[in-house]
Amino acid sequence: MNVKIEQSWKNALAAQWDSEGFRRLTDFVRAEYATQQVFPPAGRIFAAFDACPFDKVKVVILGQDPYHDVGQATGMCFSVNPGVPMPPSLVNIFREVASDTGAPMPADGDLSRWAEQGVLLLNATLTVRAHRPASHAGKGWEEFTDEAVRRLNADRSGLVFMLWGSHAQRKGAFIDRTRHLVLSSPHPSPLSAYRGFFGNHHFSLANDWLVKHGQEPVVW
Repeated sequence: MNVKIEQSWKNALAAQWDSEGFRRLTDFVRAEYATQQVFPPAGRIFAAFDACPFDKVKVVILGQDPYHDVGQATGMCFSVNPGVPMPPSLVNIFREVASDTGAPMPADGDLSRWAEQGVLLLNATLTVRAHRPASHAGKGWEEFTDEAVRRLNADRSGLVFMLWGSHAQRKGAFIDRTRHLVLSSPHPSPLSAYRGFFGNHHFSLANDWLVKHGQEPVVW
């Protein structure tokens, strides 16, 4: 199956493209885009992979679902385009970055600057119907994105995985803690941020790990 995705990821996920599960997922997603309002724009479904090649990944942040309101979803978890108001979870992420590292609150919520430094911003489900959160859950995306995490876990070393909330923690349960740094905390949502996301110091801990393993720290 001819999938338009960055070449190193196309190679890493080669077993997916002709699998029966991915064929069913593709049929479902195409039908949804043809008949419903679906986010992100079709050309941005694999944006997280396109922005951060397999061999350049240093940090993985696992999200759950694309934003489901008009103009928000970019194909990278938690990120919104310049000019789009920051959703509450993203505001809380930047609040923790500021508290942890001293970096000022940015002018916009575009996290492509993180992706360019090796931060894979990966949602578990890569598409969603407008105004219907989790509407594309259980259709096959989870298996696809699980395979992406498995390949990183097995074929790379010294990565940082940030698992915010129980969903991300379940998805990353198999990551080899002897070879990678796994940082877990509550989700940055306003419903849970005060239960341990604030003060988790994940951004400075990630940079300490990267420097220790001979990598450039991320400018958060």
